[in-house]
Amino acid sequence: MPAPVPEQLSRTIEALYRLESGRVLATLVRLLGDLDLAEEAMHEAFAAALEFWSQTGIPDKPRPWLISTARFKAIDAIRRRARFGEAQRDPTFVAAPGGNEETGDEEIEDDRLRLIFTCCHPALPPEGQVALTLREVCGLTTEEIARAFLVTPATLAQRIVRAKAKIRETPIPYEVPTPQELPERLDAVLQVVYLVFNEGYSAAAGAEVTRAEITREAIRLGRLLAGLQPEPEVNGLLALMLLQESRRAARTSPAGELILLEHQDRALWNREQIAEGVGLVEKALSTRRFGPYTLQAAIAAVHAEAESTAATDWGQIVALYNQLVRIQPAPVAYLNRAVAIAMCDGPEAGLRHIDAVLEHGDLANYYLAHSARAELYRRLGRTAEARASYERALALTQQEPERQFLRERIRQLK
Repeated sequence: MPAPVPEQLSRTIEALYRLESGRVLATLVRLLGDLDLAEEAMHEAFAAALEFWSQTGIPDKPRPWLISTARFKAIDAIRRRARFGEAQRDPTFVAAPGGNEETGDEEIEDDRLRLIFTCCHPALPPEGQVALTLREVCGLTTEEIARAFLVTPATLAQRIVRAKAKIRETPIPYEVPTPQELPERLDAVLQVVYLVFNEGYSAAAGAEVTRAEITREAIRLGRLLAGLQPEPEVNGLLALMLLQESRRAARTSPAGELILLEHQDRALWNREQIAEGVGLVEKALSTRRFGPYTLQAAIAAVHAEAESTAATDWGQIVALYNQLVRIQPAPVAYLNRAVAIAMCDGPEAGLRHIDAVLEHGDLANYYLAHSARAELYRRLGRTAEARASYERALALTQQEPERQFLRERIRQLK
């Protein structure tokens, strides 16, 4: 392959980092046995790729090249530290037979499972488990994760630093839990997968509403977990992701403009994903041991099976949200319930519930809360209040299609 021009190569490596960094890091942790060393070596390998591939061209199999390069970078680092009396491990261990960078897809998925469960070990605080896994396994930036958590990047970075220190000092083993340990370890992992999916389904910033590579990644992780432990909530989460992902092609216009659910062309919805998702929901519900993911999937199934917004059983959706907020009283669940109440009982009823959610303060900086409030004001003809809420939402979102949508809504107000 001819050497690409620097600008093209930089874009290619950036895309490759998004797609492969989680897999590369997971394999390096197995080979090196040290998360910090693996992360440092991986970043050096991507930097080396920018230099070498500009001369040699991009290899046919970039992942093995990156793993091999990172491994030798790690060996060099260990030897340098050994000369200064800082090394804590033998470089011959890293170079030992059995650490083959020509790793097959199945083994890489096993590596990723091991790394997920290491990052979600119960010795770590819950917020550290999720943040570390999103950063190290899934390759999200600190800023992206901070937006998902509704915290500052500095706070999020400290969580990651503390979690990595705990793994190093405990030390926490790099392994999948035993069948006896697995059930109590699943909750944090499911939360991670769900947050990863949400970042891909509604990207926190940028030119696109969705990031298909991230939603695919989350669904792949969900399938891995379902194969390992087919518990109702694992199936419920996988169902939820499939049902949400089924609408992706209809959520934006060819020009990249946001299309609300009520205006989407349902012929574009992926019926195979809907069928699989509905089947998983029914399977999870039949056990009567389900939780919040299954309830959210059941809500998504009601939407997926309706012929139109008007034909949607909003009473059933409100009832499902009532169950959801009883077992998981999260602010966003209350917000979504308020929107469903507006569709069922009218905008005034919905607005009262949205106002109550915002009064608690947790969603004060959540743009969708202000956007939903603006929409109900608009439907009630309260133009000045609608404009103020749309402008507040606009100030809070960095997603360009959402910003375009909000600007157009403001323009349309009389």
